[in-house]
Amino acid sequence: MSEAVPVVALRDVEKSFGAVRALRGAGLELHAGEAHALVGENGAGKSTLIKILAGLYRPDAGAIEIDGEPVDLHDPSAAIAAGIAVIYQEPALFGDLTVAENLFIGRQPRGRLGRIDRAAMDRDATALFERLGVLLEPDRPAKGLSIADQQLVEIAKAISLDARVLVMDEPTAALTSREVERLFDVVRALRAKGTAILFISHRFDEVEALCQRVTVMRDGAHVSTDPMGEVTVDELIRRMVGRELAAMFPRGEAAPGEVVLDVEGLASAERCRDVSFQVRAGEIVALAGLVGAGRSEVVQAVFGVAPREAGRVRVLGRDLPSGNPRAAMRAGVALVPEDRRQQGLLLDLSVMRNATLVRRGRLARFGFLTGAAEQREAAEWTGRLQAKYGRLTDPVATLSGGNQQKIVLAKWLATGPRLLIVDEPTRGIDVATKAEVHRLLSDLAADGVAVLMVSSELLEVLGMADRTLVMREGRLAGELPRADATEEAVMRLATGQTAEAR
Repeated sequence: MSEAVPVVALRDVEKSFGAVRALRGAGLELHAGEAHALVGENGAGKSTLIKILAGLYRPDAGAIEIDGEPVDLHDPSAAIAAGIAVIYQEPALFGDLTVAENLFIGRQPRGRLGRIDRAAMDRDATALFERLGVLLEPDRPAKGLSIADQQLVEIAKAISLDARVLVMDEPTAALTSREVERLFDVVRALRAKGTAILFISHRFDEVEALCQRVTVMRDGAHVSTDPMGEVTVDELIRRMVGRELAAMFPRGEAAPGEVVLDVEGLASAERCRDVSFQVRAGEIVALAGLVGAGRSEVVQAVFGVAPREAGRVRVLGRDLPSGNPRAAMRAGVALVPEDRRQQGLLLDLSVMRNATLVRRGRLARFGFLTGAAEQREAAEWTGRLQAKYGRLTDPVATLSGGNQQKIVLAKWLATGPRLLIVDEPTRGIDVATKAEVHRLLSDLAADGVAVLMVSSELLEVLGMADRTLVMREGRLAGELPRADATEEAVMRLATGQTAEAR
């Protein structure tokens, strides 16, 4: 494989954004019929490399080669013409258009008098989905599709463009295990037909299952490329972080104190019914279960983002009104949402403004907020969380996913919460940043903060939670203390295979 001419090669690529050097001599080779993993910490340069392949950025130096010949991918249309298609973590379909219209947008088949031939478009879409072995109705609006189906539409679009290279950026972050396996079946079929796959993921089990080679990046530079079977996960992690990683789950023995959160008979229109539990000061309680079990709906109803239909929520013995996030914030509750980009950040605003967003009123003096006060507050909390950015005045959209997550955490930790609710706190972030987030949650619990955590990663639940509450179909299926919480026990409750509960 190494002697064959790669379909795409990036050689000694450099890219800077002002004072920030995003890529420094980075390189990568993609071969036909091979799935190639690209791994590295958030901020390692993976996203910049992808955007150069997609024609969104032009390198400052270095070369891009297609079939051994230098090319200039000066814009996205040039990348598409070269046979490169990119599928991002969050597909960008037009919700009001049909599946077929999204597939062929800008290049719809035409009939007589130049009018769009919708019948031909639907037939072509159906044929593409049949090639992928999936069932999607071409005339269905894209708005109601799951993330998994949206990604399949993007893959079908890539096939229709005769893409020779398919780049997949964190494609499984929001998928169930069944959806992941279906996606992998499609990718394996494409690989068998000669497509070159670039697979970016923080989940090493998926990398091992799908990929033949793996490239590690760190600090914008190429570190290593190896056959997947010749390097261990521990070695990959050491190369990614440049050091031995501290304990992934630094959770000690908990010493629970007073009841901070008391939920009784909670019901919400968003799929949760008769949910009751408590969270005490100094403990981490996890809400586990399958995707769609109602975990996020519970925490949204507790915080007031979603109204309650029934039940009571008390914080430190005082009732919280339904559907009132401001009241929850005044009571000392903070919510780090699952979708940090849509619900946790204002992407066009600066790092500084996002980090101080919920504290601006308290930072003001006599009704005036000075830039110096805002800067001091933002610098303090971003420093505590070791967030990486160029300048505090840079748009938060320019940060990596892991550093965006730290800014959301900084925003809420600055309020000094008594109850911290974190929904998928490590989704889409690298292994080193995960360890930092876990350390932070452990430290907060040790300081007496009550932590309620929603997580789809069983290892995270088992490693961090003092108690695990398992949900199924909108109800609590059972509670497991740390000593009894195993993958098997959680899954039995989540799938309804046992009615035991403590």
